Amino acid sequence: MTILILGLCLFLGMHSLGFLAPAWRGRMVARLGQTRWQGIAGLVGLVGFILIVWGYGLARTAPINLYSPPLWTRHLSLLIMLPVFPLLLATYLPGRIQAAVVHPMLTAVIIWALAHLTANGNLADLLLFGGFLAWSLTDRISLLTRPAPAVQGAPSRKANDLIALGAGLALYVVFLFWAHQWLFGVSPLRLA
Repeated sequence: MTILILGLCLFLGMHSLGFLAPAWRGRMVARLGQTRWQGIAGLVGLVGFILIVWGYGLARTAPINLYSPPLWTRHLSLLIMLPVFPLLLATYLPGRIQAAVVHPMLTAVIIWALAHLTANGNLADLLLFGGFLAWSLTDRISLLTRPAPAVQGAPSRKANDLIALGAGLALYVVFLFWAHQWLFGVSPLRLA
């Protein structure tokens, strides 16, 4: 569990500097330069991500069950997950979805975390999905008092919303029937 917690601290900590310590982050960017800062931040984030994956995998070998969600919550989580991929894509495809949601990636992470907490009850699940939920809610709330950071993406076009919806739902189907099992060893369609 220590590796998972360390990974979460590194990954989420690095992604929290923009709203928890913006002045310090600004000084570091000024001192190191934007490119060097992004390289260091990217490396710390990557190490954190690797530790999260490794630590979560280790924790799943000896799970500590906190609660046993009823079977129907697995069905509910499949439904809750539907908008996640379209929202992720809308982050980089400026259109009506992006304008209406303000920060679609944070919203997607919130929904993703809630869906997984609904269907899973181990300590590692609570740490992983609860950590991402707490981070994304805090970041989203902080956007009420600060401007949203610019996200580089595709040029604004009328078709962007259709692309985000179509490709996002296609990704959902790929994850549902194949990629989730391949990447994480668990099929979301395992409903028993």
